[in-house]
Order: sequence, then C-alpha cells, then structure tokens
Amino acid sequence: MTATATPSFDLPTFADIEDAARHVGEACIVTPLLESAVINARVGGRLLVKAEGLQRTGSFKMRGAWNRMRRLTADELSRGVVAYSSGNHGQAVAACARRLGTSAVVVMPADVPRTKAEKTRAFGAEVLFYDRQREDRVAIAKRLMQERGLVMVPPFEDRWVMAGAGTVALETVQQAAAIGAPLDAMIACCSGGGLAAGTALVIRALLPNAEVLAAEPAGFDDTARSLAAGHRVANEPGLTSICDSVLAPMPGELTFEVNRRNLSGAVAVTDDEVIEAMRTAFRDLGLVAEPGGSVALASVLTGRFPLNGRTVAVTLSGSNVDLASALQWMAG
Repeated sequence: MTATATPSFDLPTFADIEDAARHVGEACIVTPLLESAVINARVGGRLLVKAEGLQRTGSFKMRGAWNRMRRLTADELSRGVVAYSSGNHGQAVAACARRLGTSAVVVMPADVPRTKAEKTRAFGAEVLFYDRQREDRVAIAKRLMQERGLVMVPPFEDRWVMAGAGTVALETVQQAAAIGAPLDAMIACCSGGGLAAGTALVIRALLPNAEVLAAEPAGFDDTARSLAAGHRVANEPGLTSICDSVLAPMPGELTFEVNRRNLSGAVAVTDDEVIEAMRTAFRDLGLVAEPGGSVALASVLTGRFPLNGRTVAVTLSGSNVDLASALQWMAG
C-alpha cells in the first residue's frame, strides 16, 4: 500500500497576527467598535460592531494588502504587482502600491460597483475587467504575472494577507475587553475566507471558549457547505446576489484549512436580510455599509445566530457601495 502524502500548507499563526498588528498602523487606522442600545434591545444581547468601513480605502482589505506588500523586496517593487479582486482588495492594493512607489494592475469583474473601479483607478492602478460568470480571474492574473513579470498579491490565499486581516479581530477583542465586555462570540463576513480565518485564529488563541463563525450570502454559502462536507465545495454557477464583495466561487485552499480547524460554524442570509442590515447600520449606528460587508450583522438581526443575552461582535467589513444603489435599497 502506498502512503498518501499530507499536503503542506504555509498557514498563518496567531504570532503572525500579532506581528501584523505591530505594522498595520503604518498604513491603517484603528477602527471603532460601536454599540447601539436600540440594536441591543432588538437582538436580546450586547452587539458590538467593528466598523471597518471607516478603514482607509473603505474596507478591512487595507490590512492584509499592507501586511503582504510591506514585505516586497526592492526588485519586486520595481516590477509592480497584480491582484484579482471584487473591488475592495483592488483598492487596497492600489493604495499600498502608491504608498510604496510601485505600479498595480487589478483584475475586477465587469459588474463591480462603479465606485470600486473608479477609486482603484484614482489610486493609480490599471483596472482590467473580466466576466464573473465565464472567465477565471485567477488565471487572468497569473497570465499577467507571467507576461509582465508582476508580483501576485492575492485577496485571501496568502499567509500574510490572512494575518493582516486577523488584526481586525485582535483589535476587536482588545477594544471589547477595554469596555468590560469580553466576547462570547464573533462573526466575520466571509467570501474566500481570509477574514474568517484571521478572526478564527485570534478567537481560538485569546478566547478559546468563545464561538467564531463565518457569515455568507445565501447561495454563496460555500464555506458553510464545505465545512459540512469536510472538503472545499464550489458555489453553483450562474447565481447572483447584491453582495458583490463576498461572491468568491469557493473557499481558498489555505483559508479553508484554517477555517475547518477553527470555525464553530457558518450562517447564511438573504439579500433582503442584508438590505435590512444596511438600513439598521445607517439608522442606528450612522454608518454606510455595503451589502457584502453587512452579512455578519444580518446574521444577528435575523436571529440566525441568537444572542440570548450574550456579548457578540460582528464585522461591518466595508462601505464601498454606489450611491444610487444605496439610496434605492435604503428607500425600500
């Protein structure tokens, strides 16, 4: 009988997240942890909202992009970088590239909200569009990397990107403790799984008895289905959702390896439930939130994850939404 080799993964550790926390302040801000008595009464517990939409470039993605790109060598910086992105990672990579004095090419879906493409270009990046339903963004980025000699900066499938994303949870745990509200659980918005992975590593290290979950859009709940199956499962092709920033076709190989070991579970919410979460964030917290960044909040507001008197934190992970779409959804 031939033994099957165990795959070797370059996975992040909690120590990597602590190291990232010492450096993300070079390019990122500490975002506030917000609370509303109105929301608490509605959900029957204490809900703390990590407002990452207030982060530079409007999402948590700046953290991972900086933690990866600050490590680039002089030779790599001279060649430039390439990234594939639903929009938020692309903006972050473009902003970091400008800060580091290098160039960036970002591969984005053609149906990306216009504001995300415009902001990415405003940071000086070249934006190339692809068909989300028919083309493979990773293959396109890899081809550009080979043809132009660019350095790849993945949105989640990277040890240092995941570690940077984990600083969201590290700050959240520290901020919650500072106000006398130790967490019973934390829920992260999830697409490819980088934010969920970083969050899971932090919670397992600092609050081993707390729950940590991923939140996804219904129909794009590939992490939930992958956890149930014990291996990565792709989403069905042809589905659509307003949650443009969290529509990765399947979990990353590295992110799933972290998440299958550490997540307590995953929950899914509908587009209508996401819109209600966006309205709640605006009405009760004074925050603009994009659909994909609102799935974790929606999971609590709908009772998919009941609080039952507990203290729970959620990531409100981005605020990059077109004004016209936001006004339409807010008006109902």
